[in-house]
Amino acid sequence: MTSVDVELGLTAVAAMLSPTTLTFTVLALVLSDRPGRTGLWFFLGAFGLTVIIGIVAAFVLGGAASSPKGSSEPPTWVAVFDVVAGLLLLLYVVRALRRPRDPRRTEDAIKKMSKLSSSPAIAIVAAGATLANPGGFIPIALKDISQLKPSAAEYIAVWLGFAVVSLLPLLGALVALGVARDWTLSTLQAARGWLEMHARTLAAVIVVLLAAAILRNGIVGLTS
Repeated sequence: MTSVDVELGLTAVAAMLSPTTLTFTVLALVLSDRPGRTGLWFFLGAFGLTVIIGIVAAFVLGGAASSPKGSSEPPTWVAVFDVVAGLLLLLYVVRALRRPRDPRRTEDAIKKMSKLSSSPAIAIVAAGATLANPGGFIPIALKDISQLKPSAAEYIAVWLGFAVVSLLPLLGALVALGVARDWTLSTLQAARGWLEMHARTLAAVIVVLLAAAILRNGIVGLTS
């Protein structure tokens, strides 16, 4: 396992534990009169957009971030990207942890997601695409996969794995709804309160680990 593999894994986990994604995912299910329908379209929106981005990148970016032939070091622009991305992630964590919790943000999210269950399928798909995609972790994951020197097919396959992991909480909740609907909804209701209290801290730990890995790779690339 290389440092790029570790970085990609941390990126997928960080995307999966993003407080924003988790919060909107839980609200989309617990506030809906038809959680299975809402959750499915919400998932398809997020997953569909993420997959499309990966397919485009497979042919546009390809292995552009991989090491030049005869060298084990990444291109200079990749090392610079890593340093900048690592610093931005650390700044994001510091600002997020210093910012007090704002109940109004939660109320706004609840109002937005309460309207979703009665919305047309296309509106739910659009909400999933905008609210539950991996967001700012997408550029890092695209770069990581490109560093692995993949063919177009390999790029798409790895990207599909990244997309599934990043949306694993929503996918798992949909499966659980199909098996035990009442138990799943009560569990999600309990998880909603836990997320409001602890999601930022949990995500911050993963993002700091990711930032450390990215910075390490960038510094090594610039100094080698």
